[in-house]
Amino acid sequence: MFTTTPFPRVRTRGRRWITISVVLVAAIAVVLIARHATTPPAPPATTPPPGAALTATPTAPIDEATALASRSMLTLPPEAALPHELTTATAGPPITVPRPAPMADRVISDGFPATAEGALGWLTEFNETALRGGDPATYVRAYDESALPHAPAPQGSGPLALLTSFRDRAHLRPGELKPGLTVTYEVTQGLIKGTADAGRFAVVCTLGQLSFNYQGQATSMGIGDCQALRWTGTAWRIAPGTRAAYATCAWPGSVESVTAGYRPLHREGVR
Repeated sequence: MFTTTPFPRVRTRGRRWITISVVLVAAIAVVLIARHATTPPAPPATTPPPGAALTATPTAPIDEATALASRSMLTLPPEAALPHELTTATAGPPITVPRPAPMADRVISDGFPATAEGALGWLTEFNETALRGGDPATYVRAYDESALPHAPAPQGSGPLALLTSFRDRAHLRPGELKPGLTVTYEVTQGLIKGTADAGRFAVVCTLGQLSFNYQGQATSMGIGDCQALRWTGTAWRIAPGTRAAYATCAWPGSVESVTAGYRPLHREGVR
């Protein structure tokens, strides 16, 4: 068993006080993601002609890439995302995430290598950056800057649905600051769902602890995110075509996270 602490009450411009508990926030967020996961993915936006040469935004063979991206992930009850007992079991050895090469003037580094582990490293940095502060506007801006033409819209993203749901219920508009409120996302586990097109297309997933802290009162939940990524020749980007099936959400290090296939991440250069 585990206990929950009511999330702090928030008020803006004459709206009355409301209370959001950990269970309510987590249940709403995870149910939203699970609801999206039951919707069949949209077909690829474009179909390249046979024999088309590789370009900066190539598309893997439709059957291979679509099957990989759209294959469903494990569905768990919302309670699996809440803090509870950890396990010593693992789904496999830690995944070593390479350290990116230094890149000037980039919030999210383009210096990750052209490997599946590099793709996972890129998504780890992307999610930790885009979710920091808990503002949907920040996430959308980071997504738009990281997506290739004809990539799925950010509005279908599970993490964005979570942030939007939270701020709607706290009566906070996108871009509005709440003094004393901090939101962080720390990735500790991940999985490589698979690759296609000679490794230039990869579907990878992160699992981390999304934490809300308001004036010393904190609450956390385990949130996963999967993205289909395309290697452009110089960097990983969110791929055009089919959206990756929505990730399993579980408390990092729990039995449920292991069952879903998440493995611990080891980041090069980080102890």
